[in-house]
Amino acid sequence: MSAPVPAAVPARSAPARTWLADLPVLAVAVVWGGSYLAAKGVTTPHTVIAVLVLRFALVLPVLVVAGWRRLRALTPAHLRGGGLLGLVLGGIFLLETYGVVHTSATNAGLIISLTMVFTPLAEAAVRRVRPPAAFLGAAAVSVAGVVLLTQSGGFTAPGPGDLLILGAALARTANVLLTARMRALRDADALSLTTVQLGGAVLVFVLLAALPGTGDSPWAAAAAFDPAQWAGLAFLAVFCTLFAFFVQTWAVRRTSPSRVSLLLGTEPLWAAAAGIALGGEHLGPVGLAGAVLVLAGTAWGRRAAG
Repeated sequence: MSAPVPAAVPARSAPARTWLADLPVLAVAVVWGGSYLAAKGVTTPHTVIAVLVLRFALVLPVLVVAGWRRLRALTPAHLRGGGLLGLVLGGIFLLETYGVVHTSATNAGLIISLTMVFTPLAEAAVRRVRPPAAFLGAAAVSVAGVVLLTQSGGFTAPGPGDLLILGAALARTANVLLTARMRALRDADALSLTTVQLGGAVLVFVLLAALPGTGDSPWAAAAAFDPAQWAGLAFLAVFCTLFAFFVQTWAVRRTSPSRVSLLLGTEPLWAAAAGIALGGEHLGPVGLAGAVLVLAGTAWGRRAAG
């Protein structure tokens, strides 16, 4: 359950030893891959909103304090745009978290990777241009992989968790396109904009938590956590959010946005590895074939999209 990638900033001249920047970014992909399994261990259907409040309320004050001077430099247009994106981001995390509760960590990590295929397709539709034939082929391979992945126990309708994660992938695509098309945000500081987005998402979670019938309150959920659940929440907050934000902002200035994106694209591999090795999940021959097709299709699609 990865956090949003900060807006790209122009890369400085790449140093000779770019692997020094690559290693922390690869670490982000690894912890993001493990986040699906961690979320399953922390969250139940009745604590989704409570966990989201706790996860981001722990991180937001640190981001605000660390970037206070740059936050004060944001214009009202930046704040409005970031707040709007925060509402979309809140929807993404709700879909992802409810989804991972109702499906496997392996399925979640692989299905969400379809964002890498959906985004160029949506961008081509908005621009009214035809995607390259190779990219359409990659998209077909990825979709076929998802079908096999979600049917590894026999051909039935996809489960609700799989559909929610698919919805999250579509929402991520909308978020990317909306960010790219909002001209007022193009000169905004990346980390400050991300902080505003998270603030908007936290507001959504807090308002939902205050409504009756939306599950346990954050305080009740926190009081019921055992040490393992607190460790999982700390992993989601500190490593999957705070560490990830700072590494991305640091690395994109020392290498290139495309290189960062390529490394972060290995997230589904780590999600599958964590689900199988640590979570005891089992794909079966059909599911394994689907996982291979998803990974191959998304990798092919990234190359075909240029």
